[in-house]
Amino acid sequence: MKQAETGNTIKVHYTGKLDDGTVFDSSREREPLEFTIGGGGLIKGFEDAVMGMTVGDTKTIRIPAAKAYGTYRDDLAMNVGKTQFPPDIEPKEGVMICLRHPDGGTIDAMITAVDEDSVTLDANHPLAGEDLTFDLEMVDISSHGCTP
Repeated sequence: MKQAETGNTIKVHYTGKLDDGTVFDSSREREPLEFTIGGGGLIKGFEDAVMGMTVGDTKTIRIPAAKAYGTYRDDLAMNVGKTQFPPDIEPKEGVMICLRHPDGGTIDAMITAVDEDSVTLDANHPLAGEDLTFDLEMVDISSHGCTP
């Protein structure tokens, strides 16, 4: 039976959980996740986990934060004065905003707290610092290009 390898396009169902058992994402109620192994579109630990699986295989894997979304970086959380927001924007906790670097680049940040004078922004990925557990089920493996 064909095993998943770099360059294959695969379909996999998954359920992602945190250490406390909280489910943060699942494909079970929708189409399976489709991606090309080695394409760089997913966290490395996830791609590594599907290598060698065959259609119908299931497994549970644990990906440490370093191979997932990285460690939480305090330097990506900051307090800014409310006066730095445009007057037409009302800062609210839980809202994502786009910040512009002086060099023209942008970064997304979540508003995590609002008080009378300041707003706390966090540009870490919401899963940064979290070890992740995934229940995986290989649904399909296809090859593209020439086969020997």
